[in-house]
Amino acid sequence: MHTNATATKPQLTFWQIWNMCFGFLGIQFGFALQNANVSRIFQTLGASMDNIPILWVAAPLTGLLVQPLIGYCSDRTWTRLGRRRPYFLIGAVLSSLALFIFPNVPSLWIAAGMLWVLDASINVSMEPFRAFVGDQLPTSQRPTGFAMQSFFIGVGSVVASLLPYLLEKFGVSNTAAAGEIPNTVRYAFYAGGVALLAAISWTVLRTREYPPEQLAHWDEAPPQPRRAGGEGWVRTLAALAIACGLLLAAFVESRALDKALYILSGLLCGFGAAFLLRTFLRADNAFTRILDDVRDMPPAMTQLAVVQFFSWFALFAMWIYTTAAVTETHFGSTDPASAAYNAGANWVGVLFAAYNGFAALAAMVIPWMARRFGLRGSHLINAVLGGLGLLSISWIRDPHWLLLSMVGVGFAWASILSLPYAMLSDSVPAAKMGTYMGIFNFFIVIPQLVAASLLGFILKTLLDGHPINALAIGGASMIVAGLCVLRVRLASEPSV
Repeated sequence: MHTNATATKPQLTFWQIWNMCFGFLGIQFGFALQNANVSRIFQTLGASMDNIPILWVAAPLTGLLVQPLIGYCSDRTWTRLGRRRPYFLIGAVLSSLALFIFPNVPSLWIAAGMLWVLDASINVSMEPFRAFVGDQLPTSQRPTGFAMQSFFIGVGSVVASLLPYLLEKFGVSNTAAAGEIPNTVRYAFYAGGVALLAAISWTVLRTREYPPEQLAHWDEAPPQPRRAGGEGWVRTLAALAIACGLLLAAFVESRALDKALYILSGLLCGFGAAFLLRTFLRADNAFTRILDDVRDMPPAMTQLAVVQFFSWFALFAMWIYTTAAVTETHFGSTDPASAAYNAGANWVGVLFAAYNGFAALAAMVIPWMARRFGLRGSHLINAVLGGLGLLSISWIRDPHWLLLSMVGVGFAWASILSLPYAMLSDSVPAAKMGTYMGIFNFFIVIPQLVAASLLGFILKTLLDGHPINALAIGGASMIVAGLCVLRVRLASEPSV
């Protein structure tokens, strides 16, 4: 590893790491409210189960577009607030406003549009937080920084996911007229808006940043080589992607298949067109640089992409189908206006709070696991635990025992949020930390888009339309993710 023996980035204290990661508590407040309640809001406003995945596509698609651009821009920003903190603050204000507006939308399609706005706003804040750890911490402390973020993600998610359930216990109405959002959900979103803005403001006010020239002086990453080969192979692969996308679209149209499959077609055509256009451009701008960095990304990132694909495919299946699966299988209702359905939906909030609580505890255990089993071995163990947790939801019939399933899911969630970044952190140059953290988000977003495209079709045509089966697919996918981590080759494993 390339190092500068005369210039070592200083280690930070526990409380300095605490302050720089505290904003993630607020970010996850927003994401947890979204993950636990948006399917419920969509169904309340009249969405059918077949349309839920395609309505959810807004969330990953905004991340696909926003995160690399914000990362690229933040790499090139320096203001009185620093490099990353201006984006923390802008995203926090926009996210808080979106959380206040979301539970008051009058129709399904306005709700789908608000999901775009909310997710884009949260991503503006979230993307620089990953780069912030790389900026502020030396290599030896980065796993600790990412584990600290996982801890705050767990704590924030526990509180946010429990809010509707707790509000009902305090007498707030958990049901409403057909087509109206219950007050438990409405007030939870209001509280989330306040918590998100307050937590991110704490990080903005309580941390400082190193200027870009100082970061360049401390850069510990090896030089980034350009990948061998000319433009010919890029054009060939791009043309192949476009051809596959068009053939899929034609097949879907000719057989009148699920329209969500057009998402996968559009994804293939979009990436193919972007890279094909890049081979003809000579301009030097954000578009060309981001695509060049995708082409030349470190080998460890390429190998981790496969791990991330199967992990986030499983998570997306869990987020969009758990409410429908639990309310149908364990509470016996598919009617969003019924008391049984809303009781089941609130219990899903408890389950989501539970897995995030277990994730917060797992974040404390993962450093020990990494020392004992290594980064790859630890991620394998945690991913298998998560897969078994999702699979067990199909076998368990007493909803209270589903809390046991959430133990495995919690360990996998904490691991997914920390260990891949720890494995990657040593190979990313400081000057491109934000860009590469944004690009790494591709491998979080793409599997969610693929899941949104395929899961509804698979569920309807092969699995009798029962959403519990989508969770079983997610469980198998999580186990595959754990096995794929064994293929990742690390020059060295950072100390934890």
